[in-house]
Amino acid sequence: MSRHAGPPPRPDAPVIPEPTYAERARTLAYLGRTGTLATLSRRHPGHPFGSVMPYALDGEGRPLLLISAMAMHTQNLEADARASLLITQPDWSGDPLAAGRLTLMGEARRLARESSGDARAAYLARQPRAAYWVDFEDFAFWRLDVIDAYFVGGFAAMDWVTAPDYAAARPDPLADAASGIVEHMNRDHADALITYARHYAGVAADEATMVTVDRLGFKLRLREGERLSSVRIGFPREVTSATQSREVLIEMVRQASAGPPARPPSAAP
Repeated sequence: MSRHAGPPPRPDAPVIPEPTYAERARTLAYLGRTGTLATLSRRHPGHPFGSVMPYALDGEGRPLLLISAMAMHTQNLEADARASLLITQPDWSGDPLAAGRLTLMGEARRLARESSGDARAAYLARQPRAAYWVDFEDFAFWRLDVIDAYFVGGFAAMDWVTAPDYAAARPDPLADAASGIVEHMNRDHADALITYARHYAGVAADEATMVTVDRLGFKLRLREGERLSSVRIGFPREVTSATQSREVLIEMVRQASAGPPARPPSAAP
């Protein structure tokens, strides 16, 4: 068995609920602030041209861009509106192939200055430094109208997300608090993470690190001797705030300490 392979799932193991790919895609787009914009080159027809691109989102998750008419990517878009925006998981320090990433494909449209008030407000809320150049004459707001999306959540977790599903999804309610929860658990509660792995997943881990958390549960990276694996553990109920996540995590430790190993808990999506 590969040292990176996890233990085989039990035939009777329940499915651990987790957010849909559409929800995870919207969450990743929400958390990001800068992506890579790919346009079609005018100078070299047919070749993709990549640019670093700060962005914000409108209410349907469509990327809003503030770009100068002098920029090469803007000139490319004037000639061919087709584009894509690659967004990668922010503040990720592990294997980049294990990180989340999202490619939004669509057509870019310039927004008329007189009707770009909502875009301006959303963009400056996310990119406050842009206030210094937002009113320059050569700058304008553009919107990427999404026609398809491709989400990768790490190894063996990837699929297309339709534009309607992406637009209808909402960012996870723990999105803003997740990094703080993960940091706190890894820094101050390493023993509790091992307890979760042993009690709820049945894995006799020597080390456990929390890597993600969402409204339905969390994922641990585990080490058993030389073997590395990961496991998802569900919350007993859905949580929507950092306070609720703290209460549930404490409850789960107490439950694990009070009884024999249990089946991984489920949570209603």
